[in-house]
Amino acid sequence: MNLFRGLILIIGFWMTFPAFAHPLKLSLCEIEYSSEKELLTINLKLFLTDVNEAIVFNPNSNELRFCQPNESARANKLLLNYLNQFFYVKVNQKLVDLQIKNKKLKGENDNTALWVSFEYTQPTPLKSLEIKNAVFTDLFFDQNNIVYVHVDKTSKSLMLNKKKSVHQLSF
Repeated sequence: MNLFRGLILIIGFWMTFPAFAHPLKLSLCEIEYSSEKELLTINLKLFLTDVNEAIVFNPNSNELRFCQPNESARANKLLLNYLNQFFYVKVNQKLVDLQIKNKKLKGENDNTALWVSFEYTQPTPLKSLEIKNAVFTDLFFDQNNIVYVHVDKTSKSLMLNKKKSVHQLSF
């Protein structure tokens, strides 16, 4: 079975489990680069319970209240502090400075996902991309982080985890 079919199977299982639990430890990341727009976008989909576990050590915490009208003033800073430890993207060997462009919540109960978006102008041609995605591998031994990379009309999918958290691509 190739990686793409395996990813589809995992995502299919992920979407069909009951709303009261998310037994698969997954995150999704989509990185897209358009040479025409000179734009690099990064989108992360993280389970909110996992985010809370990582940041405030309580999966059911309402302390940070992401995307709520009364969101904690510390929410973005704490999220970025965590992500900067376990996630990065390097473009042409230069580290991309993570600054949150947008956040939103989707889903309900334990299946609520926090979507975090980053966007960067990239005027020079993309020659290399290095991705580290070790989010939640400090918490869960079975954490898998799926990464989709779209560069113009070419796509690649990766599975990163505790054993292999960094991948390099050349263009």
